[in-house]
Amino acid sequence: MTQVTKHFTGEELQCKCCGRMEIPPAFLGKLEELREAYGKPIVVTSGYRCPRHNADVSDTGEAGPHTLGAVDIAVAGADVHRLLQLAFIVGFSGIGIKQKGPFSGRFIHLDDLPATTHPRPRVWTY
Repeated sequence: MTQVTKHFTGEELQCKCCGRMEIPPAFLGKLEELREAYGKPIVVTSGYRCPRHNADVSDTGEAGPHTLGAVDIAVAGADVHRLLQLAFIVGFSGIGIKQKGPFSGRFIHLDDLPATTHPRPRVWTY
């Protein structure tokens, strides 16, 4: 395993399609800061996506947030409240929340895209 930060490996952040991992260092720094503040493991269900993979799995096409630096984190229940508080404090500019349906499918999306490419700051639900 290749450690890219103290708590995250390249393997858990790489594209599930091609294995590339092109998440910017600044975003990785924020993700690590979030993990340190949270104080317990964070499970990344989706990290970097190459444009082709993103087009296959997202309605954002070939240029969605995951192609620029974003993660989806498995989280449900009371942990969501704490993780969201910390995500705002750390300074993520895009936060998507999916908290309906089975707990196994619940997550929050975090990105740090600039306002020049996407309206930011922004919070949305799935």
